[in-house]
Amino acid sequence: MSTISDKIKSEILELTKAYYQERFAENEFIPGKSRVSYAGRVFDDRELTKLVESSLDFWLTEGRFSEEFATKISDFLGIENVILTNSGSSANLLAFSALTSEKLGDRRLKPGDEVICVAAGFPATVTPIIQYGLIPVFVDVSLPTYNIDTHAMEDAISDKTKCIFLAHTLGNPFDIDAVMALARSRNLWVIEDNCDAFGSTYKAKYTGTFGDLATISFYPAHHITTGEGGAIVTQNGELARLVRSFRDWGRDCYCAGGENNTCGKRFSQKFGDLPYGYDHKYVYSEIGYNLKMTDMQAAIGSAQMDKLERFCDSRRQNFRSYNKLFSKYKEHLILPEPTAGADPAWFSYIVTVKEDAPFKRDDVVKHLNDNLVETRNLFAGNLTKQPGFQRRKFRVAGKLTNTDLIMNNTFFLGTFPGLNGKKIEYVESIVDPFMKKYM
Repeated sequence: MSTISDKIKSEILELTKAYYQERFAENEFIPGKSRVSYAGRVFDDRELTKLVESSLDFWLTEGRFSEEFATKISDFLGIENVILTNSGSSANLLAFSALTSEKLGDRRLKPGDEVICVAAGFPATVTPIIQYGLIPVFVDVSLPTYNIDTHAMEDAISDKTKCIFLAHTLGNPFDIDAVMALARSRNLWVIEDNCDAFGSTYKAKYTGTFGDLATISFYPAHHITTGEGGAIVTQNGELARLVRSFRDWGRDCYCAGGENNTCGKRFSQKFGDLPYGYDHKYVYSEIGYNLKMTDMQAAIGSAQMDKLERFCDSRRQNFRSYNKLFSKYKEHLILPEPTAGADPAWFSYIVTVKEDAPFKRDDVVKHLNDNLVETRNLFAGNLTKQPGFQRRKFRVAGKLTNTDLIMNNTFFLGTFPGLNGKKIEYVESIVDPFMKKYM
């Protein structure tokens, strides 16, 4: 790069910092007039300058910022293989797709096999199961952790069970010891949906490092953001190669973008019915997709990774503040509790209104939203009741009693780092008058 272009680039990046201060400086929170969001982007000039710097490179596809971002995730989790993708949902699809590969032999997932999951969650953990012709086996969850009932999970196992695919609900790790013990005893694959729990720990080890594969989401509501974006992580080199293949059109070649002949056998192999020596870069061994992340997204993610631990600490503090508020009303509410041995980086603060309470979930939610405090339900509530799932093949193991309770009685508030003391104090000023009417 020429000296003149270096100088221009430096000036652009300095102006970008000034632009951030002018355009994105935090507005003052005005109680009763400003919205208390459940989630949102938290960033400063470092994300913006990295984004602009990557745009000046004009590499666009995976490049130096993608490598930087993936390395930071790898170092943080202590996981060797990090494959970036365009969303957390795509990460779930790719993780599941990898387990269907014929290269896994007898262990590959096949249509008709069963996968243990829960109905009280987000559809992206279940849809790949259905899309590949396997059978979701829905198991109830336990309260107040909102994670899979491990006793019911054991009863749900059949001769057809081949995989366990679970999310750490709202950042609260599921009982990993119980899940992994069952998986080992039955030789089952385990996929951790870590999209809501990036930075949570279980027995001092990060979630996303226990299963055969794990996924992360970088959607703006999550612990760090690239806008849209996600990742798959694994210690298993064979699974990493399969994920990359499915992500990159089903291509057999594992060369990174811009590389050639990494294996040294680009024109000297035989595949399928192709002629000997067919260019390995254009050999497709899987039915794949194109689900890669751009380098501009990765540039943002790299800057965000430097703040992940601070963001997680903020989520824990906000959770504690909400817990202090709602603990005054335990007579009518079920409050969340971490799984034994877990230290969640909470995605949200989740509340369930008891069946015998003198008010309904919808009464609380309406009151909060009328006063500009955003809430959300626990995603799909009960997936088996959702119109898109009702005509699909699935099996329900036992009863979904708590799942139905969640569908009807549960909501959550955000814990994201954009909250501050003033906002939480305002929420308290809205909650207290409502609840005291019923005490």
